Amino acid sequence: MEQNLTDRPFWKSFWESKKDIIFYIKPDYVFGDILAKLIAEKNIKTAIELGGFPGYYATYLKKYQHLNTTLFDYFIHEGLINQLLEKNGLKPGDINIIEADLFTYQPEKLYDLVLSFGLIEHFNDTKAIIETHLQFLKPGGVLFVTLPNFKGVNGWIQRNFDRDNYDKHNITSMDLKLLSDYCRELGLTEVESYYHGKFTVWLENKSQQGGLVKAFVKTVWLLVKLAKIFPFDNKALSPYIVMKAVK
Repeated sequence: MEQNLTDRPFWKSFWESKKDIIFYIKPDYVFGDILAKLIAEKNIKTAIELGGFPGYYATYLKKYQHLNTTLFDYFIHEGLINQLLEKNGLKPGDINIIEADLFTYQPEKLYDLVLSFGLIEHFNDTKAIIETHLQFLKPGGVLFVTLPNFKGVNGWIQRNFDRDNYDKHNITSMDLKLLSDYCRELGLTEVESYYHGKFTVWLENKSQQGGLVKAFVKTVWLLVKLAKIFPFDNKALSPYIVMKAVK
């Protein structure tokens, strides 16, 4: 199985190109309200964030939900992680860190909550990468996965102005029914998949773009915002897909 649409050099280059990756994470951080509700409903105490360097959600859940959190990734820079922790009033060691290959690692413990944000769409076999998440999950535990929605306006922007980044994504995976069907085939229950978030667009290579492209993308964003069309989560405009399920 050809698994990975990216490699270690890709992620090293990706993070080295990023500016301002160390910041204070606010209480209303994206998906925070959904996670808070899940944690309360399911009495969640432990969580692992897969492929999540530098650990925004492991940090968020430690800081605001007081969970025992772990960050798992095959690219780790502990100096940056410690900077993020300190920026958010935490100290080095407050979150656990595992640097390993997701496909060869044998979990030493199971967790109440397994999360990934923008991970599964970088693999060709969507069902297989979802199943890989489950090896970390306790019976009765919650799987929480998000991915970008590139089947709407934002995807058109990516495809036309950042094709290299677009091609690093498995667009087929961005399908609500497909995701739900895979979860059920894997024996999961309480399955939900839905679009999430108010309209926005972004370019990972924005700093490399000329003024005309930046102006065009900004204009698209403003036109939709000003028109206030589709004031609900939908395929055309919502930037994210959320998938939840119980093992």
